[in-house]
Amino acid sequence: MKLIDKITPIEEDFSKWFVDVVKNGNLIDYGPLKGTLIFKPNSYGIWENIQKHFNKIIKKINCENVYLPLLIPQNLIAREKKHIDGFAPEIATITKVGDKKLSEDIYIRPTSEVLFAQLFKSEINSYNDLPKIYNQWANVVRWEKTTNPFLRNSEFLWQEGHTSHSTEQEALEFSKKIIQMYKDFYKNYLALDVIVGRKTENEKFPGAEITWTIEAMMKDGKSLQAATSHYLGQNFSKMFDVSFKNKDNKFEHVFQTSWGLSTRSIGAIIMGHGDNRGIVIPPKVASIQVDLIEIMANKDQRVSEVSEKIRSLLENNNITVRVDKTNKSVGFKVSQSEIEGVPIRIEIGPRDLENNKVLIVRRDNIEKEYVEIDNILEKVSFLLEDIHNNLYKQSKERMQKNIVYTNSYEEFKTLIEKNKFVLVPILKDDVKLEEKIKEETFATARCIPWEITPPKSNDICILTGKETSYFVIFAKSY
Repeated sequence: MKLIDKITPIEEDFSKWFVDVVKNGNLIDYGPLKGTLIFKPNSYGIWENIQKHFNKIIKKINCENVYLPLLIPQNLIAREKKHIDGFAPEIATITKVGDKKLSEDIYIRPTSEVLFAQLFKSEINSYNDLPKIYNQWANVVRWEKTTNPFLRNSEFLWQEGHTSHSTEQEALEFSKKIIQMYKDFYKNYLALDVIVGRKTENEKFPGAEITWTIEAMMKDGKSLQAATSHYLGQNFSKMFDVSFKNKDNKFEHVFQTSWGLSTRSIGAIIMGHGDNRGIVIPPKVASIQVDLIEIMANKDQRVSEVSEKIRSLLENNNITVRVDKTNKSVGFKVSQSEIEGVPIRIEIGPRDLENNKVLIVRRDNIEKEYVEIDNILEKVSFLLEDIHNNLYKQSKERMQKNIVYTNSYEEFKTLIEKNKFVLVPILKDDVKLEEKIKEETFATARCIPWEITPPKSNDICILTGKETSYFVIFAKSY
């Protein structure tokens, strides 16, 4: 049987730990090309649950799912110059089919703003057609120079929402509503606390007027951009002539948004909750919520009978269960369950059955408890909720502990070296200042936070000494 490789401790080398748990946690195999992944059942099951839950949420805002082409002709994507320039280094291009050179280059989609603009143009005629709210679950290709499983891949999966509105205010408010929706989703399903804010001009999405972001803090203190929502204004609608007749029978260009959450969220789960035993998957998105471990089932028929009874009971109450019937050792099964992050493990052995009990182990803190068989459903249901709440509590406490404020550049550099989220006063949208900070500290501007108030309402810029009322969170990031 395959043995589980040793996991590098988080405290020793976080990057190596991450690779170790991804490798051993039955999440992926590497694809044949650099930066490509094969999603195995444990990771794709998480993504399926993210789709299931998020689909229910967006249906409530009258969003409809569609699917647009993977391939984009050059003449279409090149019509929005800022957009194409922002993605140019990462775009994969098809130049020939067979031995025949194409008359026009074809791009493999890095994102779909131009395709949605074209779709909206064909569907929108009157203000009665608005708002138009679409989403697609798709794959995109961005040829990253440096790749890391789930975090930066040449091909990844995501949901990509796009809307058209009749007014600037409606579109702007919708884009803000979506980023708040993402924050709630991370809290309610992934058990992760995040910071909500606006990207600086230097960091916003190519072609957007405003980019909103949620930033998650990983266990090593680095930031992960967890989802984004963009107010596109009329940048694409003017370029593609997406217009409508208003109530005065006059033509206007629509105002648009786009927004997305990707399989990077799986990376957030791993680095936000994992420990030295492996992954810890939040119960609401875990493909397997309970592992049943049978002990000495070949010597005591009652073990398998009780195991089947518990499996049936839990599954009939919409709790997903796995029973490993292989001849692997109990120790191996326990270790595999832990490294794969299954929220609850139930060990069923003949000695405990003498007392009509089984052993329940929760993955988040490895607490063990003997529970009477008749109380299994009640106990498992409680633990699934309690594990989620405990994971979120830990994430929130980590965030609160590691967000700090300074107006001293020397102190800033020290704090960044310690992987803190540092809130600082800085001149508004000064690209050169942001680039200087990045060059000297490897920290980037994560966002202008919504909900974090600095100690002063105004201060002096940490680099220029000029007065400013503009505050930005900087951090090292993935």
